[in-house]
Amino acid sequence: MRVLVTGGAGYIGSAVAEELLHGGHEVVVYDNLAKGHRDAVPPGASFVHGDLGDAQLLRETLRSSRVEAVVHMAADSLVGESIVNPARYYANNVGNGLALLNAMRELGIDRLVFSSTVAVHGEPRRLPIEESDPTDPINPYGETKLAFERALRWYDEAYGLHSVSLRYFNAAGATERAGERHDPETHLIPLVLQVASGTRREITVFGDDYDTRDGTCIRDYIHVIDLARAHVLAIGACDADSRAYNLGCGGDGTTVLEVIAAARAVTGHAIPAQPGARRPGDPARLVASSARIERDLGWRPAHADIRGIVESAWRFAESRR
Repeated sequence: MRVLVTGGAGYIGSAVAEELLHGGHEVVVYDNLAKGHRDAVPPGASFVHGDLGDAQLLRETLRSSRVEAVVHMAADSLVGESIVNPARYYANNVGNGLALLNAMRELGIDRLVFSSTVAVHGEPRRLPIEESDPTDPINPYGETKLAFERALRWYDEAYGLHSVSLRYFNAAGATERAGERHDPETHLIPLVLQVASGTRREITVFGDDYDTRDGTCIRDYIHVIDLARAHVLAIGACDADSRAYNLGCGGDGTTVLEVIAAARAVTGHAIPAQPGARRPGDPARLVASSARIERDLGWRPAHADIRGIVESAWRFAESRR
């Protein structure tokens, strides 16, 4: 199948492009490189340097590449930034997303996989979070992702544009060539590894008095390869009513201190960690259930061990030095 990956020069998008190529698909990466990297686009994929707001270029790319399906990864995704600049998030995550849907509709492209977030559920009322749980986002990032999910439902009903939305928390780890390169970096594992490599002095643990097994927050960490595989599987499911799937790590999650311990074991470095105050709005536990996608599509994480996830991220970080 000929697949367009928006945001395919980014961390997760480039891994998705890799997995699509491994599956025998033809891949076109469409990315404005605002946060992505040209060298992250895997060999074998075509690349178009473009913005979703450029309607003419977008339509020409879809038409000339004879695209049959789209994996939509292009979005702004920093919670704090979304709170201080919601206009940016509505313009990109909703406005540019609708521009993509309209271009697809005009050209008769009826399959889309959307990279969403479990943040559409807001504060969890129970764990693990399931797709049937209420959606009540607590920030513009989650709100704009949910707004686009809702648009997908109506575009399916009115125009037959079928979609699968994948909701997840923390992508982690690396493929042989795709790893995290954010600026600024906000994710725990690469920050911890920066301490190990000497580019950061210590890691701050935001809260050590939560009601968890070691007092620190528990989160889902899903290997980027497993996430990429879920997106590829979802393309084949875009032939029925639009739906959403939550993606979880398949266990009880991992605490902040367990991530740090894994990094110490992998790198052999002490990795100083200092306790800090809790961050406002940080729930003690965020873990999602993957039962529905496992039942429907047969997906389950193959790289669930946190040490293995950290080890792959460390290999990538060392390869960039």
